Amino acid sequence: MDPEVEAFIPLLPRLDPTDPVGARRMFAEIAAAAPVPDTRGMDVEDRTVPGEPGVPVRIYRPHRAQGAIIWLHGGGWVVGDLDTEHPWATRLADGSGAVVISVGYRLAPEHPFPAAFDDAYAVLTWTAEHAAELGIDPNRIAVGGHSAGGGLAAGVALRARDQQGPPIRFQLLNQPGLDDRMETWSARNFTDTPWWDRERLAAAWGHYLGDAPASPYAAPARAEDLSGLPPAYIATAEFCPNRDEDILFALRLLQAGVSVELHQWAGTFHGSQAIVSAEVSQRQIAELGGAVRRALAQ
Repeated sequence: MDPEVEAFIPLLPRLDPTDPVGARRMFAEIAAAAPVPDTRGMDVEDRTVPGEPGVPVRIYRPHRAQGAIIWLHGGGWVVGDLDTEHPWATRLADGSGAVVISVGYRLAPEHPFPAAFDDAYAVLTWTAEHAAELGIDPNRIAVGGHSAGGGLAAGVALRARDQQGPPIRFQLLNQPGLDDRMETWSARNFTDTPWWDRERLAAAWGHYLGDAPASPYAAPARAEDLSGLPPAYIATAEFCPNRDEDILFALRLLQAGVSVELHQWAGTFHGSQAIVSAEVSQRQIAELGGAVRRALAQ
């Protein structure tokens, strides 16, 4: 493991996804203790996207931005909101130069699939319909997210393809949760990895799916046909139960004719890029912003 991130492992809180209320409280406390991000180079606005119910979003507009990314936070579909994601959305807007539309989607288990998925798709549709108001090119819209949010983004891309929805230029999938079956080597064997392991992953999938069988929109790795999807940047962490399903998904996208950039970050664990003092984390964060900037460039 990278020594800079390994040094922080004893300090990591242990979120318990089997206790959603407690996990949310702890996650919010962690986020509140983080340094306030510098947003002087952008305009930040809270809005509510019409839906059933309305979906809260926070829009980050760097000066002279033309493209946009619908950004979906991580947290196992159980924790996270616009405030906890604020530092990451700010970094992404700053690093990419794109408008970042951070989505406060509904959380499980109170709102199992398809609630969060429908919220994310509603924001995509709204963004395309309001591109002129937002000052963006409707043909330069991407979707992306961390972890659970990455899985949501991949599902949204599938739905947009299947339903001839808004055109998506690019998908940014950072350590995405894609496969509820948990049958890969990493999902079976990473039972004590930092922050995220097999037990927590199983609890998160159980909350998200509820009593419903998994569909490809909920677990995109189940999709039989990956052709016609947007180009993707997929990032994986070495010590992450999602690692192998993400690499396999990237390979299947390539075999379906989809352009993919795959980066496996050696020595990292799921979510370790939150340790922003580590050199490897700084490279990860820069890569995410750079991938969006390249994809949305003219």
